[in-house]
Amino acid sequence: MRIIRYDGILSVAEAIQDDEPLFAVILFDGSEAVVSHADEAGEHYILLRKAGRSGADIDKYFRIVFDERGADWTFICPPDYRGITDKIRRIASFYKDGFDIISKFLQAFGYTEAAKGINIPKRYQRHMKMLGE
Repeated sequence: MRIIRYDGILSVAEAIQDDEPLFAVILFDGSEAVVSHADEAGEHYILLRKAGRSGADIDKYFRIVFDERGADWTFICPPDYRGITDKIRRIASFYKDGFDIISKFLQAFGYTEAAKGINIPKRYQRHMKMLGE
């Protein structure tokens, strides 16, 4: 996995040193991730633009806010994910793939403990109810 650290006014190193949150976008295939200090980007699509990627491609990335203790996953499954037309199967695949790829990213970044603490915040859990039914 290629990890690109986007440093603007605030750097990734500063966030790590000061134990401040980081943003990451991780391609669905796990080949690349872009990371920044959370205050440097403000939104995941802005991080993509600042890193020279198209902000319109946001639906090709898993999105997290993380620190060394855990990660909050912005769980938004695109309607065309993997070309799966059945909504329940699509969401289940996104969930499984996301946990796998996000865990691998966090471990590659050196945040092994965070890989054990991937959380889907309540505002993004509406799909979890569908999976439970």
